[in-house]
Amino acid sequence: MKFWILLASFLAASFVAPACAEIQPDNPFPRVRMITSMGDITVELNREAAPLTIKNFFRYVKKAQYNDTIFHRLVPDFVIQGGGYDKDFQGKPTFEQVVNESGNGLLNEYGTIAMARERDPHTATRQFFFNLNDNTSLNPDKGDWGYTVFGRIVDGLDVLEKMAQLESKPFDDTTGWRDVAKNPPVLKRIEIVPQN
Repeated sequence: MKFWILLASFLAASFVAPACAEIQPDNPFPRVRMITSMGDITVELNREAAPLTIKNFFRYVKKAQYNDTIFHRLVPDFVIQGGGYDKDFQGKPTFEQVVNESGNGLLNEYGTIAMARERDPHTATRQFFFNLNDNTSLNPDKGDWGYTVFGRIVDGLDVLEKMAQLESKPFDDTTGWRDVAKNPPVLKRIEIVPQN
């Protein structure tokens, strides 16, 4: 009996290990493809500048936790934010908060991806945003924490532009939130782009 328990444990571990393995560990600039309801966006991540942020991001990707989430917040000429809510505006589960890496030299420029957070600098979990402008106000300044940039769009800027043109409600009566996209784009899934 003990043999079968040990064998079952070994087999379970052998199946879990690959799922927990680092994605492309030797690639400092892995790419992901975001399949959205408005088209595909390919993002090149910068593991050298934001290793903790990307490790955290990949945890959600590997568990398909971004599947069928929405871009719920759209501030014209500023940001479009998503990754945290489903189509019914229900919050998705989160892992622990990640350390802020905003001092990594990457700036909140047009077409970059960054982590959303609360007022406290170390409160990012799963939500992210795309910069729709060069948002210098989101960069660290004179000792103040900024918002961690961890990659940039390398294909699909036209899709981002289409999203940026969507109507946004200054205040949404249903959710009680500001800047809610009237017809939120859906993030269907995120795929890992094979390493060359």
